[in-house]
Amino acid sequence: MKVLVTGTDGYLGSLLAPILMRRGFEVTGVDTGYYRSGWLYNPTGVSAKTLNKDLRRIAQEDLAGVDAVVHMAELSNDPAGDLAPHITYEINHKGSVRLAELARKAGVHRFVYMSSCSVYGVGTDEHVDEASPTSPQTAYAICKTFVERDVATLANAAFSPTFFRNATAFGASPRMRFDIVLNNLAGCAFTTGKIAMTSDGTPWRPLVHGLDICQAIVAALESPRERVHNEIFNVGDTAQNYRVREIAEIVSEVFPNCTVSFGATGSDNRSYRVSFEKIRKALPSFRCAWDARRGARQLFELFKRINFTAEMFQYRGFTRLKQLEYLLKTGQIDPDFFWTPIDSLE
Repeated sequence: MKVLVTGTDGYLGSLLAPILMRRGFEVTGVDTGYYRSGWLYNPTGVSAKTLNKDLRRIAQEDLAGVDAVVHMAELSNDPAGDLAPHITYEINHKGSVRLAELARKAGVHRFVYMSSCSVYGVGTDEHVDEASPTSPQTAYAICKTFVERDVATLANAAFSPTFFRNATAFGASPRMRFDIVLNNLAGCAFTTGKIAMTSDGTPWRPLVHGLDICQAIVAALESPRERVHNEIFNVGDTAQNYRVREIAEIVSEVFPNCTVSFGATGSDNRSYRVSFEKIRKALPSFRCAWDARRGARQLFELFKRINFTAEMFQYRGFTRLKQLEYLLKTGQIDPDFFWTPIDSLE
């Protein structure tokens, strides 16, 4: 199967492409390159040939001969989305739907879209599932619901979309991110010896390791079409729902001599506790291999090996918002987030 993966130079894409290639898939990548400077360690094994192209400028000929698209190249997370909400809608909503339309026209049979459990927004202590109402709180999450809605209408006998609402990712990646909760807390623990929470840590967050997300994608691509056709799946494990304070406590226990403190009730009202039973039943080959404690240990061992420092932790390339702000400030991308041609410099 020939697979085109968007976002191969990202946090998840840099993990996924080699896994797919080892499974025998023929993989081509597409990435605009915003985050290529965020390189934490050098992975071993194969890497995918990647087309340096903005999502909004992908053409139908780029999809010729492709059997499946795995689409994860969007502006990632809420702070980056809030930086330029109108561009978030242009890329994450319109750009993603346009890609699906081109894929269908090009004869692509499967389209796996990376959505997010953040679409649930504000919940209760009860578990939400794929049939629960969505309540997106940010431009990022709203765009996810729009793409699910619009791409679902494209499904037909020849074009089969699948929507993965991923839990909050964690774990090591060559293109590391420290703006997601467990990774951020681990970085604080290693570089400062303390985790100082500004909130009381009571909101719920489901977590899933990046490698487990990759395994879910493999399972979807290898599953019979009828199991995944136009279906939404929460991706994670019901046992891996944590209050944020629990994540902090787990990290503090794994990182030696780390203290943890909590603040008052925070202004962020997002809280969702998610059921992942549907994916367990539909994709029996998928099971999460990682939990928060194992992920924290992985990061601790990695940090020791590479002599991780505070300067590395704070480097802009590992935080989506910082990197985009830097590219805008230095004029490397324009207000529409397109790269500025080098020949325009005088």
